[in-house]
Amino acid sequence: MNVGVVVFPGSNCDRDSLWVIREVLDANPKVLWHKDTDFSNVDMVILPGGFSYGDYLRTGAIARFSPVMSRIIDFANQGGLILGICNGFQVLLECGLLDGAMIVNKKLRFLCRDVYIRVEREDTPFSSRLEKGQILRIPIAHFEGNYFAGDSVLKRIEDEKRVLFRYCDRDGNITEKANLNGSSNSIAGLLNDRGNVLGMMPHPERASESILGSTDGVNIFRSAMYSLKKMGS
Repeated sequence: MNVGVVVFPGSNCDRDSLWVIREVLDANPKVLWHKDTDFSNVDMVILPGGFSYGDYLRTGAIARFSPVMSRIIDFANQGGLILGICNGFQVLLECGLLDGAMIVNKKLRFLCRDVYIRVEREDTPFSSRLEKGQILRIPIAHFEGNYFAGDSVLKRIEDEKRVLFRYCDRDGNITEKANLNGSSNSIAGLLNDRGNVLGMMPHPERASESILGSTDGVNIFRSAMYSLKKMGS
C-alpha cells in the first residue's frame, strides 16, 4: 500500500508520519509536495502537523489554496482515505472537507502534553482496530486546537455520529477539566459525512512506538491499513 504524506512549507511532522508508515507499518510512503497533483498509486493521504506557510493569516488558511489541495478534495470525493493530524485537521476545516473551525485554546496558551481521548466508534476506516469506549493516551501540541462549531452544525455532527474521538480523563469521563483546549463537545477527532476523512488534533504518529512512551496511536494507522486491504488496495 502506498501512503502519500503532504509536505507544505512549514510542515514539521511529515517525517514522523513517513517513519511510521515505512518502519512501523511496513507500507510504502510517498512524499507529496504542496505543488504535486499526481496521485497515481496513492491509496491514502496524510496531512501532517506543523505550521503550514507559517500559519500566517490563520491556521491552514493559506495551505487550503495549495495546488495539492484541489487534488485532495477530488481524492476525498472519490472515497479516498484522508487523515489530517493537528495542522492537517486545520487545513481540512479550511478547505471545507470537515465542518467547523479552530480557534485559540481556551486559556490562550500553547499546549504540549499527553491527553486522553475516548473512542466513540469502532466501525470506521480509522477505528476498526480499536474498541468503542477505549481510552487512548496520545500527545497534543497546538495553540489553536479549540474546535468550534455552531449549535446547528454540532447537532448535525452528533446526530450523524461523526465524532470519532473526545477528550476525556484517564477513566473515560468527559469533563471540562479534561477538555484542555475547550473544544466544543470535547471533540478531538471528527469524520466527514462519508466517513473517509478524519481530522484529529492529537498526534497518533507520536504514540506509535514504545520508545516514545505510548503505542496507543498506532492502531489508528493500522485500522486505515486494514480498511485499505478490505477495499482491495
